[in-house]
Amino acid sequence: MKPEKICICDVTKALVLKYLDWLEAKRECSISTRNQRLAVIHSFFRYVQKDSPENLCEIQKILSIPIKKYPKTTVSYLTGNETQILLAQPDPSSYEGYRDMVLLSFLYDTGARVQELVDIKVKDIRITTPAVVTLHGKGSKIRTVPIMGKTTDLIKMYLDKKKYHIGIAKGDNYLFVNQKQQQLSRWGISYILNKYVEMAKSNPEFQVNFPVTPHVLRHAKAMHLLQSGVNLIYIRDFLGHVDCSTTEVYARADSEMKRKAIENAYVDLVPNDIPRWEEDGELMKWLSNFCK
Repeated sequence: MKPEKICICDVTKALVLKYLDWLEAKRECSISTRNQRLAVIHSFFRYVQKDSPENLCEIQKILSIPIKKYPKTTVSYLTGNETQILLAQPDPSSYEGYRDMVLLSFLYDTGARVQELVDIKVKDIRITTPAVVTLHGKGSKIRTVPIMGKTTDLIKMYLDKKKYHIGIAKGDNYLFVNQKQQQLSRWGISYILNKYVEMAKSNPEFQVNFPVTPHVLRHAKAMHLLQSGVNLIYIRDFLGHVDCSTTEVYARADSEMKRKAIENAYVDLVPNDIPRWEEDGELMKWLSNFCK
């Protein structure tokens, strides 16, 4: 059926449930993806019920479909040492290797989402003190993120070596491009990252048992800021989160910080003197008789 021929009365609760089951069984989507699709359907029918009261009964049935519960995984991130090993993998002697080194360092240092990194243009970067980059986030939200000293030096050298497109103003060139001088895609960045992750695995200190995606570097930056004592409010603004509750996931994921916090607040109420069973005369006498 063509989309323009679908009527509201054609969409029923049974149809929506079959669609959700199809997402999981046939498309092999995760439960999280299933819930996201259902949230969009709910949002649409909350709007439709105002303009189509004759279908209100079936719409209410659709709106009553609950989200599916699932065990939420903890945030995966690289430790400081693992991040250092990964960022040291590109070979800066070649142009592509130097670009990759700057790309990975910039991705970690700014905590940018992969799409934000893809969309950065040369004019979005200010390398004069204080060095900052303007990131264009989700929902057309714009935020300014500071660039640290070593990354600033890498960017300066990269901009000097960079091959610019002749037909485009220098500032309108994308910061990271492929060999065809075209904007790098999200998959291109993932490919570059995966290549160096495989190289890093040859180092015995790189003990990573989960997929390392560009978002893992964002998680790593947030965790390292938190472990350094940076307030969650600043980390929220740094990452571009709307609500601080989104940023709190990093505090829940850091088991070492939890342990230290509990140790600082711990009151030792357990008795220090634990009686020794060997000194119990009645017990020793009974055991001696038992062995006869």
